[in-house]
Amino acid sequence: MDSKKTVVLGVTGGIAVYKALDVVSRLKKEDIDVHVIMTEHAAKFVNPISFQSLSQNMVIVDMFAEPKAWEIQHISLAKKADLMVIVPATANILGKVACGIADDMLSTTIMATKAPVVFAPAANTNMFLNPIVQDNITKLKQYGYKFIEPESGRLACGDVGAGKLADTKLISDTIISMLYDIKDLRGKKVLVTAGPTIAPLDPVRYITNRSSGKMGYAIAEEARDRGAEVILISGPSSIEKPFGMKNINISTNEEMLKVVEDNFDWADIVIKAAAVADYKPKEYSDRKIKKNEDEFNLLLEKDTDILKRLGSKKKDQILVGFAAESHDLLENAKGKLQKKNLDYIVANDITCSDTGFASNDNRVNVLCRDGKIIPLEKMSKKKIARELFNIINEKR
Repeated sequence: MDSKKTVVLGVTGGIAVYKALDVVSRLKKEDIDVHVIMTEHAAKFVNPISFQSLSQNMVIVDMFAEPKAWEIQHISLAKKADLMVIVPATANILGKVACGIADDMLSTTIMATKAPVVFAPAANTNMFLNPIVQDNITKLKQYGYKFIEPESGRLACGDVGAGKLADTKLISDTIISMLYDIKDLRGKKVLVTAGPTIAPLDPVRYITNRSSGKMGYAIAEEARDRGAEVILISGPSSIEKPFGMKNINISTNEEMLKVVEDNFDWADIVIKAAAVADYKPKEYSDRKIKKNEDEFNLLLEKDTDILKRLGSKKKDQILVGFAAESHDLLENAKGKLQKKNLDYIVANDITCSDTGFASNDNRVNVLCRDGKIIPLEKMSKKKIARELFNIINEKR
């Protein structure tokens, strides 16, 4: 984010109040200015001093307490907020806002703000699923309020079911995504591939490569944060699946080909960051191959070049490829750009010890169809993703 953002965090009286402390901590680490409003019931669970210490701002509980500054506080915070988030959001606050009731500092500020408002509900399962509560949630969504849906699991009361507060990392990541400065991909559809593919040899063994998926995941998250509708097609990866997009898992070249082709016409921008296997065993054994000899000869055959096939089918889509090279970086990348009918290709030298596979950083050159080469010095893969979309949008 280019400028410091302000989040007003509303905290209501449920047992999940203590988890809101972690949300404040995560947001502060991202240099977000956090102002906390607690209901009186919330303050029975957690002392406001805890929120004050983490947010480094005064916490408001009593609507009629003497203000620390000469301003109407609920109006001041309502205007100051770039985003307002209610964590946890009890059935009580959902009902109040749905019915237009403003009888304390939190509900009054929600009514007064023009900033987006996000609710993260938490409640006993029976309470959360009560038709009245569900009607209130539906009504609020129709008014444009956003929701971070609760999880299912064991609740504090011992019941098991829906109503558990969403993970605090998901809540904070959602907030950060909504606050992202650039929203130039709203209305666009972006298809991203990431990670490796595998080529099975027998039921136990397979051939693969060292791709971690980090670059492709960073690209998908950047597209999401900029407002795009995103499909992420990923080979095997240990990275947590990103929220706010459709995640499709595949294993082989053949599986990726089918999913990519099924969604190709849907997309405006296709970025093939996956390291797809170029070769596969000529013969697959449906039984485990036994180690009977000192040597084992493996015969490989060429697998489908998915990127080349997409280039031959391309209509109005922007098609971006990746080239991981160990030598003649720019020359090999230029050849792929032309041969595969790409709009851009991102080339990186895999021999660099401080970037590339499994690293959080990369150093690349972006080659454009018009012949321009844009070098990007060592930076995080997240920043590489941001620069890549800046280049695409500048030329679009």
